Amino acid sequence: MIRAVVFDVGECLVDESREYGTWADWLGVPRHTFHSMFGAVIAQGRDYRETFQEFRPGFDLYEEREKRAAAGQPETFGEEDLYGDVRPALAELGADGLWLGIAGNQTVRAGRILRELFSDDVDLIGTSDDWGASKPDPEFFKRVAAVVPFEVGEILYVGDRCDNDIRPAGKAGMRTALVRRGPWATIQWNTAEARESPTFRVDSLLELPRLIGEFNGSAR
Repeated sequence: MIRAVVFDVGECLVDESREYGTWADWLGVPRHTFHSMFGAVIAQGRDYRETFQEFRPGFDLYEEREKRAAAGQPETFGEEDLYGDVRPALAELGADGLWLGIAGNQTVRAGRILRELFSDDVDLIGTSDDWGASKPDPEFFKRVAAVVPFEVGEILYVGDRCDNDIRPAGKAGMRTALVRRGPWATIQWNTAEARESPTFRVDSLLELPRLIGEFNGSAR
């Protein structure tokens, strides 16, 4: 049975369109050009951070984050950046008695924002900076399994990427759900891995309560 649901952050809960637009501005690149290159890098199976290298060789994302913060332009997101199904889906899943968590590749600053937004809605918020391990490193998913009070096979990890979310979470022994939105899921959606690997494929997080209910019903 599925007893816990853990969500990725970017393009699962948070629409990152505005944030990537600010990175284009920081680089001095037209936003549509930046987004086009971003999509091309993903479609080629490359690390998204290579997008920045295309425009500025030697670009160090960590250093540039610090520069942005020092310049009064830190990375940020808020309630207005949440996908519309997030709040109602969390409420319904919680009402169904499921243990809920949020865990993704995020900075300490992003972790603080997540806690401001979701502390009343979920049982755990963890980030790669908190744990010193980033997806798709297996250690990240070991950390998730260690803090969830159920067996690893009773955890559903929800994300938008086959490479960073579905594949490593599955290898860790978790159930998985791929949500179709954002650049990764849109580009990867029709691949064999995206069709065959996830436990669930959804267009909205609001599909999860029914799917989990049916899954748990068949497991009894």
